[in-house]
Order: sequence, then structure tokens, then C-alpha cells
Amino acid sequence: MILRKEVPRQMHWLSLKRVAQFLVCVVFCLPSTSICVARQTSSVQSSVESAPLTVDAVVGRMEARNRERAAALRKYEGTRIYRMQYRGFFGSHDAEMIVSVKASPQGKQFTVESQSGSKFIIDHVFKKLLDGESEATTEEARQRTALDSRNYDFTLVDVDKSSGDPEYVLNVTPRTGEKYLYRGKIWVDSKDFAVARIEAEPAKNPSMWIKKTAINHKYEKLNDFWLPAENRTDSWIRLGGHALLSIEYREYRITEATPLNVSASVPYEREPTSGR
Repeated sequence: MILRKEVPRQMHWLSLKRVAQFLVCVVFCLPSTSICVARQTSSVQSSVESAPLTVDAVVGRMEARNRERAAALRKYEGTRIYRMQYRGFFGSHDAEMIVSVKASPQGKQFTVESQSGSKFIIDHVFKKLLDGESEATTEEARQRTALDSRNYDFTLVDVDKSSGDPEYVLNVTPRTGEKYLYRGKIWVDSKDFAVARIEAEPAKNPSMWIKKTAINHKYEKLNDFWLPAENRTDSWIRLGGHALLSIEYREYRITEATPLNVSASVPYEREPTSGR
């Protein structure tokens, strides 16, 4: 009986680790160095029909601005708070880890400031996230997971004006079988053409032990740059239970950056009809 219980327990934790590995790519592989070509759906809503830019223009400008921001942001520092909660068949498990981060063109340096709770979660989820981040930001990984036309199809579905400045809402659908791609929606700021929010799920189930995974990711603007602000991943386990993995980003400090070409920002105005 002990052996039978231990096997699903290990498979259960393995499934949570795979969800965490998927989260690494969602958080750190969004910027791309490739030009996007997108397409617009024929069944758009009225807000889309009156949108000032086409989906091709939105995605193309987003890609161009991402390249500019990536080249301009040289060094920054910050603090992250990793938290995970599990409630279900195997009881209750909680953990928290606070990490300081220093980022530069050479990579990221992590220092664990404090940790508490489940040792398994700390060693096999939190620390694996840190270990996997450097792998996820290699050029090869970026090519496989980049938010561009090689990996995704884009459709414009709405213009969201609820948060002040309008945001273009795009559906993203994977075009390849890469396991770390996702499907869902992204919100693109209409002034900076930066991704402000993501609501998605893995294109492929990270594990047979996971019934469903929902990802919610938000960015915040600091000076000229958009950086991760909050990440929440909810996973529902087949054997029973729910796991919540969150990352809170605090105390950003940009320590080296070059000025951006502010003239590249485009106001929310209608694109001339002769341009399409």
C-alpha cells in the first residue's frame, strides 16, 4: 500500500514541476527578435472594425518596440516573491521564497534571501524555475518560443478601453508543436506597443496528471520599459486538488539603459485606409 501511494505522489509532484517549467517560458521568452506577420479574423466585433490599426500593424509595431526595449535595457535589479499552495488529495503544502535578481547582458544572478515551507516545493519548483530561466533565455529557446509568426497566428478580437489607455486584444494560437507555447489572449498597449497582460493556457498539457492550467501574467511600466509585475498559474490535478503558483515582482531598479527613440511611439489614431 505504501508503494502504491508513493508512486502517484511522485507523479503528482512531477506534474507540478512541469507546469513550473512551462511558466518559465511564458515569463521570460515573450520578447522576440523577429518581425511578425499576422492576420485579421473575418468575424471581428464592432470595436475591432473601428480600431485605428490592423492586426498586422499592431503586431509589427509590437515586435519593433520589443527589439528596441531589449537593446536599450542593459542592467536592472529587483526582488521576487515566489509562493506556492497546494490543497487536495495529498494534504496541504505551502512554500515561499524571496529572491533578489541582478540582470545584465551576460545573464541573471539570483540570491535567495529567505525561504520557508515545503522543502520539496522549494527544491523542485522554485529552484528549478531559477535554474531553468537561464536556459529559457538562450537564443535557441527564444527562437522556439518567440511570440512571432513562425510560432503563432494572431487575430484581433477587441479594443479594451476599460483601463484608461486603449489596449489591443489579440488571440494567439500556436502554429508549431513546441511544448512550451501557449494559447490565449494578450493585451497590447496602444501607445508603447508592449504586452501589458496575458491570459492563456498551455498549448499542450504539461502532464497527464494535470486537468487544466490557467496562466495570468501582468506587466508594469517602469520608465521606458515594461517589466513583469505579477504572475499567477492555477493548476487542477486529476487525482484531486488545486495548485497555485505565483510570482510577485518588486523593487525594480534600472541601473543601466540607453535612451529610447520616443518618436517611435504611435498615438491611438486611425491608420489611413490607403495603407491596407
